[in-house]
Amino acid sequence: MKSKWIWALIALNIVLAGCLVTQWLRPNTAAAQAQLAARPSDYILVPGTVQGNPAQVVYMIDTQNGWLSARSFGANSIIDMAPINLNRLFNPQAAAPKKRGL
Repeated sequence: MKSKWIWALIALNIVLAGCLVTQWLRPNTAAAQAQLAARPSDYILVPGTVQGNPAQVVYMIDTQNGWLSARSFGANSIIDMAPINLNRLFNPQAAAPKKRGL
């Protein structure tokens, strides 16, 4: 009876060693998610204060779309700022109206 258990344990160890070796032989490749939908934006959040106001502010920059917004946290309120298009601010030639020639 003991010899059957020993042979069973030896067979189990051989199977486990084979599984371990196959894990080492397989190439370690990364598979990224398919680009089916548009990629979400990256955001930069910067905490700050506003001079003359005791409320705290968090500035939010959307790096992919080029928008700046802020959220103010007061004692009992949360106030959102309208977004600003940073691309228009940093590229004034594109935003300037074209002059008409005579």
